[in-house]
Formats: sequence, C-alpha cells, structure tokens
Amino acid sequence: MIMTFLPVSHESLQQAAQILRNGGLVAFPTETVYGLGADAFNAEALAKIFEVKNRPRFDPLIIHIASLDTLEKVTDMSQLSEETKRKLFSLAEKFWPGPLSLVLPKNEKIPGIATAGLSTAAIRFPSHEAAQTLISLSGTAVAAPSANPFGSLSPTRAEHVRDKLGDKIDMILDGGPTQIGVESTVLDITGKSIKILRHGGTPKEEIEKLIGRVEENVSNAEASGGLSSANEASGGLASPGQLKSHYSPQKPLLVFSREEMIRLPYEADAAYLFFDGSARDAWLEAREQQEGQGRLDTHGRPEALVLRTFSEKGAVLEASACLFEILHELEKCRISRIFAQFAPFEGLGAAINDRLSRASK
Repeated sequence: MIMTFLPVSHESLQQAAQILRNGGLVAFPTETVYGLGADAFNAEALAKIFEVKNRPRFDPLIIHIASLDTLEKVTDMSQLSEETKRKLFSLAEKFWPGPLSLVLPKNEKIPGIATAGLSTAAIRFPSHEAAQTLISLSGTAVAAPSANPFGSLSPTRAEHVRDKLGDKIDMILDGGPTQIGVESTVLDITGKSIKILRHGGTPKEEIEKLIGRVEENVSNAEASGGLSSANEASGGLASPGQLKSHYSPQKPLLVFSREEMIRLPYEADAAYLFFDGSARDAWLEAREQQEGQGRLDTHGRPEALVLRTFSEKGAVLEASACLFEILHELEKCRISRIFAQFAPFEGLGAAINDRLSRASK
C-alpha cells in the first residue's frame, strides 16, 4: 500500500472522505490526538483498524459524529430513560463538540466488531474543524481509535503516525500538533450511576458541576490485569484505554510524586521529566547540595543530563498538550529509562496521571 501524506485542505479532506467511503483508513487530527478512522458501518473496514494497530478485538472503538442528528443513526435512544436522556442532552449541550465520549446503547446497524460485541458504544463529537469536515464529507459516522500501534504512545503530530504506521494505511492528514494532547474522557451514562471509564480532556470536576456526583470505574481492567469480570463475560471492555499497560514509550518509565522525584539521585543514562520548572530546579539544587556538583545548574549541566518539563509554569493544559510529544522525543534519546513526575491530581492532571501510570513498566 502506498500511503498519501497531505496537509489539511478542502481538496485533501474530500480525497480522505472518498477513501473512507471506499472502505479505507485515514489518520486525521482531532483536538485530543490523531485518530485512525474508518466507516463506522463497514465491518471490513473496521477489521482493518484492528489488523493495522494489532489491537485486541475486546477493545472497542469510539464512534465519531459531526452532527447531533447523527446520534439516532449510531445509538438506540429508546433504551434510555427520560432522566438519562435529560442528562445526555445537558452533557451534549455543554461539552459537545469537545473531548468527551458518552457510552450509549448502540444502534443495531453498528457492527459488533466496533463495540467488542457489547450492546453499547462510546460516541464523540470532536471539536476539531478538520475532523468535523471529514466526518461530514464522508456522509457517515467514523470509528476511530488513536492512530498508533496498540499500547504505544498516542500520536499528537502527523509525523508520529507516519513513523509508527507508515504505509499500512491509505492517508494521513497533517493538521499540525493537537491542542489537548490526551484522549477524550469516557463517561458511561447507561447504568444506575454515571461512571467515568477513562480520564481525559474533559475534567471530572466540570462534569460534576453539571450533573452531580460521578463515580470512577477506570481501574476495572487494571485490577484484574485485563478484563473486569462483567466485561470478560460479555466479551469486551466497556471503553478504550482501560488496560493496565497502555500508552507506553519504548523506554521503561517510572513515575513519582514531586517529593519523590526531587530525592532521586542523578543517573547519567536516565531522563528526568518534571511537571514544572520549580520541581526541576529543586532537583538540581538538591543534587548540588548532596553531591557537590556545582556545575549541575540550568546553564552548565553536563551534556548527558536529559531534563524536560511538561510546563515551565505548571500550566496543566500545556502539560497535557505536550505529554506524548515529550515522550515521543525521549523514545529516541540515548537513555536507558525515564523518570517522570505526576501532575497535580485535579482537572486535566487526572488524565495526565492516568497516562503516566499506564505507561509505567
């Protein structure tokens, strides 16, 4: 297969939409990460996604739409109570388009391969203009996991997709770096209680301001080392991103609290990834005091010392946007492992910490 790599334009979007209509695969930008899209109603095209990504069939895909009118085509609203419908439309009005995926009863026309055999599907309305245009031009809904080999770092640039998937797909649309940098929050509203299945670009706190208390169910797969008992019985995970090991760089990664990070000793072949500049500077100062290495400052540190920060000023949105970008960079460095610092456990920090925890080996 010869892959086409094009910048986003009216012409390239039309070409990409035709590829989707013909059963092909297109990598495209969203506000979260780059997605690998296929026609959500074409089972053969969906099978290609699993083959290209080497993705287990029990891990469902997220269905992307570009209009609320499409909801009736991808879901079965008749199965929802009136109360659940009210919450659905409140969530949609507040957070769509945006980085929130809602688990809903699926329409019978959605192939089972898209939902790992489950009766529900995660639906998202992305806010990225190119993603919306592509979906609209395709004339269908688009199923799209992240455009990377299963379990590896999510792509936040078109180049990341090209480097990892190459000629395995039909087209890559280059829309530049993504804005948020972590996947969408997945929220299940089909049960008696509303549950977050994956932390992501829409913070839990913002959801709770709108609809009240939300439970967390992000550790089912982690606790069992794979599928939760309920999902194992039904054949699949309820949401993408629930496996214990996921989003992993090729180098081993260990993650620590701020205090633990500052106490870490210097290793010549390790990389140190701090949440902000103050944590980095505190680590440098501690090394100078403990080891008498006055040259280990921000201006004259040894060339071998690899230091990175998510955000110099500790801005969580900036940290989220560059999380996978930095990890992609560190994969290519001549280091043996990565030491990383947790973000504050609030807002988008929950999504950052979820990804770091699942990336750790």
